[in-house]
Amino acid sequence: MAIESLLIIIVVLAGLLVVGVPISYAIGISSLAAILQVVPTDVAVLTAAQRTFVGMSKFSLTAIPFFILAGNLMNQGGIAKRLVDFVLAILGKLPGSLLVTNVGANALFGAISGSASAAAAAVGSMVKEGQEKQGYDPALCAATNAASAPAGLLIPPSNALITYSLVSGGTSVAALFLAGYIPGIIWAVCCTVVAIILAKKKGYCGASGKFDWKNLGQATLKALPSLSLIVVVIGGIVGGVFTATEGAAIAVVYALILGICYRNITWKSFWNIVVDSAKMSGMIVFLIGVSNIMGWVMAFTQIPQTISALLLGLTNNPVIILLIMNVILLIAGTFMDVTPAILIFTPLFLPIVQTFGMNPIQFGLILVYNLCIGNITPPVGNTLFVGIKVGNTTLSKTMPYMLLYYIAILIGLLLVTFVPAITLGLPSLAGML
Repeated sequence: MAIESLLIIIVVLAGLLVVGVPISYAIGISSLAAILQVVPTDVAVLTAAQRTFVGMSKFSLTAIPFFILAGNLMNQGGIAKRLVDFVLAILGKLPGSLLVTNVGANALFGAISGSASAAAAAVGSMVKEGQEKQGYDPALCAATNAASAPAGLLIPPSNALITYSLVSGGTSVAALFLAGYIPGIIWAVCCTVVAIILAKKKGYCGASGKFDWKNLGQATLKALPSLSLIVVVIGGIVGGVFTATEGAAIAVVYALILGICYRNITWKSFWNIVVDSAKMSGMIVFLIGVSNIMGWVMAFTQIPQTISALLLGLTNNPVIILLIMNVILLIAGTFMDVTPAILIFTPLFLPIVQTFGMNPIQFGLILVYNLCIGNITPPVGNTLFVGIKVGNTTLSKTMPYMLLYYIAILIGLLLVTFVPAITLGLPSLAGML
């Protein structure tokens, strides 16, 4: 029964996605098709409706719309240029300083906004003029911009980690947030190393002269209010001052005040931001709701246990199992967005890694890291195509550089997968394990 149900889900889901059906409907329909094979029609419809309602009615879900709204407010709040100036003041002496600045600013802006595509669009546009003036290769700039943007999705606050917390059965959001810092930094460092190597090869020099401490001080003062959002929200959540949901609400108020003070948000733009955030939140919450149907089907038909038995039947070597999972996730990530992939693969793979003692926190970061790579990989690769559009170049010119970034980022993935201290070190120091 498990194999039949899994095949129905895979075939129906793939078929619907090929013909262009939205992912949320595709997940719901494929799950319902699987339910119809194991229970009567009236029970199947009632079960699907109940599971959808249950999935959407979790209080902890309210953190996601709040963080989306806060991110959109920050996107419109004029913080991108301040972050670019701040990072450039620190890294301006390095070879290819504008490439390295792009990487650092993307990591910061992505963490604050919660969107890799927004980071690539905002930060990429800010550094583009300087890159053009200094004769940087547009394809290299586009590749650097796109490759580094997903780093912010690992650095909290992260909607992907909140979603994983819900699907994994309540893994601590605070612990996941802490665990995301080092993998996010590793991603950014990998991109920085590649950017410096390519910059040296092309002869892109950093700024000459002595380090400008005055410029750094001024840039820091301008960027400090934006950077403080991460400190206030994450510090409060990790310190137990407030929950993730309360922290998200505080982030909204903070971002709104900041946007008003910067005079970049008007009542008209605020209304548009609220509407856009509501649409995005509705899609994500509905997606989580219908994915709960799939979760019920998997549990009822014991699909995770069957897959676990198949994998463990092939090998009982955790290294090989993790490599197989990484390959599957990397392939899936090229076709699926981060959120639906988390909803599908968490109940499949989490029980397997738990059989050989992996902490759910570590697996959550492995999962999200893999899927973030899909964000910059064709054929979907939304962030990749945003970077190409901002850079005013083509995919064929950008991909040779992207291949180098892929290699570096995959090395980071192997570190996150096989060195538990990278993800568990900070939560352990904070007494969360």
